[in-house]
Amino acid sequence: MTDMLVNLYSLSEDSLDTTQNYQIRTVLPPEKHKVMDWVREHFSENWVSECEVACAKVPANCLIAVQDKDILGFACYDTTFRNFFGPTGMKESARGQGIGYQLLLASLFQLRAKGYAYAIIGDAGPVEFYKKTIGAVPIDGVPVLKQMKTL
Repeated sequence: MTDMLVNLYSLSEDSLDTTQNYQIRTVLPPEKHKVMDWVREHFSENWVSECEVACAKVPANCLIAVQDKDILGFACYDTTFRNFFGPTGMKESARGQGIGYQLLLASLFQLRAKGYAYAIIGDAGPVEFYKKTIGAVPIDGVPVLKQMKTL
């Protein structure tokens, strides 16, 4: 995988879908445990750790997509490193509906509101998706997370 760079000022808020039948919002403190359980069930302990850090901030640096009290997906930002997007993931049955794209945009707009001009997508999985949808470009070299020695 590779890290990618996104120009936040080239993104248009016109891309946000305001007609959706789900809500994208910040994780609230009393529901943190539910979100962590959901991430654990659908993804990995590593992502749970990152989500816990994101949710320890006030307000949380973790967004969720919710429909009828059902979590559809999540996205963290400004968590693993400053100005990084991720991790992010969608419930398998909610994939391919544009919800993940909306979570991505909402997260990037949060980073822009914090004053960042660019964002980094660390260890970007779907590189072509990020290139096509938000104009992200690969950063040459070894991804930052691959350089770090973790337990």
